[in-house]
Amino acid sequence: MIVCVLDDLLFSVKISAAAKAIGADVYFERTPGAAVGRIREKQPSLVILDLNSARLQPMSVITELKADPLTRAIRTLGFVSHVQTDTINAARQAGIDEVLARSAFAERLGEILKG
Repeated sequence: MIVCVLDDLLFSVKISAAAKAIGADVYFERTPGAAVGRIREKQPSLVILDLNSARLQPMSVITELKADPLTRAIRTLGFVSHVQTDTINAARQAGIDEVLARSAFAERLGEILKG
């Protein structure tokens, strides 16, 4: 099971379609508090975060997940515009496991969802 913390409609549709094609269970959370609660409750194998979303506070979500012994080991993957090096560095400092450019994320989506 995968939890996606994003509010980008285009990527939500892409992820939903790819998940349906391979039979993956995906949950979408659109608020930071709900995301952390869902992740603690469901213990997903992967959390996908849109690092470009200011509203969803992805750095805070990552920091909170990696500070909590219940969620620290859950794999986190973020996608971001490749030119936003400050955001990439901030995500890495927060403890994210992997950062991909938006184009690479879209290209590898099926592989990512299969785990």
